[in-house]
Amino acid sequence: MDLTNKVIAVTGGAQGLGFAMATGIAERGARLALIDMNAEPLEQAAASLRELGVEVATFVANVADEDSVIAAFDGIIDQFGTLQGLINNAGITRDGLMLKVKDGEVTDRMSLSQWQMVIDVNLTGVFLCGREAATRMIQAQSEGVIINISSISRAGNFGQTNYSATKAGVAAMAVTWAKELARHNIRTGAIAPGFMATEMVASMKPEALEKMASGIPLKRLGEPAEIAQMAVAILENDYISGRVFEVDGGLRW
Repeated sequence: MDLTNKVIAVTGGAQGLGFAMATGIAERGARLALIDMNAEPLEQAAASLRELGVEVATFVANVADEDSVIAAFDGIIDQFGTLQGLINNAGITRDGLMLKVKDGEVTDRMSLSQWQMVIDVNLTGVFLCGREAATRMIQAQSEGVIINISSISRAGNFGQTNYSATKAGVAAMAVTWAKELARHNIRTGAIAPGFMATEMVASMKPEALEKMASGIPLKRLGEPAEIAQMAVAILENDYISGRVFEVDGGLRW
């Protein structure tokens, strides 16, 4: 798909990987619909992207809320009249061991709220946004691409029962949607990043960053721009569908 003037929605687009991917897509000439919960950073991100000479619209929405998601995608159609792409990036963590045990006694457990909050945003949110995007692509009889952002943690990670479950789930959804939506000229894909040098990670202590990087075969954290490059590749390559791409510097779990 030639991205020139195509309308691409990015959830969690105000910062981190979402903003990096939005930037990479903008550099290819696409028009952007940024979706995020926080209005102020969303507008700051949009202002920065407009400096690249592209059209950007912002939509404040909670991806875990069905009515909020429907309203956002209705707003995208009202603003642009069409939609060709979605990057399902919005996500949260609420890390913790399923059980903490000391001297044979269970001292703490992952709460249902810790579990449910992550499921609601990372899994249900991806489903809702994917469903609404696909609906509007089909209604407009437009080609389309949906990319879900998974994680290397989809293979299972210590202290991330909730997060790992969601990231495995969104990868599986991308494969499922590829089978279901191909007849409508909609492709899907997923990206599973490894340890990336986002703002949050970069704020860690130097010794923690060094330890993290030492376990990666390439001996460094990934750059958000490298995830953006993969997103652009999936969007532009018309024979990619239903695949999960690990961008992790050789780190495999």
